Amino acid sequence: MARRRIGQEDLIARPEPRSASSLAELAALLDWAEIDRHLAGVSAAAKGEPGWPPLALFHDLLLATWHDLSDIKLAGALDDRASFRRFCGFAAHEPTPERTAFVRFRRELVRRGLDSRLSEAVTRQLEAKGATVRASTLVDATLIPSASIRGDGEARWAGHRRRNPTHGYKAHVATDAGAGLARGVEVTTANVHDAAELSAVLPPEPGDVYADSAFAGDRAWEAIRARGGTPCVVHTHTWGGPEALARLEASNAAVRGVHCRIEKVFGTCKRSYGLRRMRWLGLAKAGLQIRLAATAYNLRRTVTLLHGAVA
Repeated sequence: MARRRIGQEDLIARPEPRSASSLAELAALLDWAEIDRHLAGVSAAAKGEPGWPPLALFHDLLLATWHDLSDIKLAGALDDRASFRRFCGFAAHEPTPERTAFVRFRRELVRRGLDSRLSEAVTRQLEAKGATVRASTLVDATLIPSASIRGDGEARWAGHRRRNPTHGYKAHVATDAGAGLARGVEVTTANVHDAAELSAVLPPEPGDVYADSAFAGDRAWEAIRARGGTPCVVHTHTWGGPEALARLEASNAAVRGVHCRIEKVFGTCKRSYGLRRMRWLGLAKAGLQIRLAATAYNLRRTVTLLHGAVA
């Protein structure tokens, strides 16, 4: 299908109310034309009813993530809120997508494997702005419950030492220690070990890599060293009596003091961006939701960092 042509209003030059100023900053943050090139094959067929521009739909999904909106609530907000229309490129009095458009668009992103490519494209642009300080890297994994225990046949159970077992998926994440931006994201079922995706999420030249005791052991350390990094991992045991134990506890406290910063990323995504549980069924859609949350977090975080640099 061909693409619709939507509003010609300038998203940045028009006067914005204070409540919409953050969306205007986010609209100006990236070269969205580069992002749009990754969506070139979506809604581009010659036949059929014109489809919504995929970049506008991608903006819609980011809005839904930032504001933790269902498809129905997102469609209503686009109809009602001028700032949402400006961010997505819709003119004041033209129609906006219905909820089924978001369903179809997500299906296309999953089918084409575009969620990873879009997330990586956004991260590259943010790194080019100098927001990331490549001094050290934090790695960890977090469990996210599935949308339905009975209905999600791809999710798996995982136990936890201090909490009830979780049926769902696991997000494996590497963040920059200084800026706190997510630089690598992989998604698996919940029963996969935390360190299994370490090689996939580690960026090149990660520096000192801070991790909890799940990443202790030769395989994880070899993966870190293979990328040019230095393992800084919590250890659970030692030999040598009280003095060695005191040194171990001091070392672990120093590692935990840095590693704990990654919990801010997980906390924000779960508290504010809808990752308390999965919205959709299946591993592929879980990957899409988690990468959207990481991308949304990185964009907001970069705006905050740039404000701090100016101040």
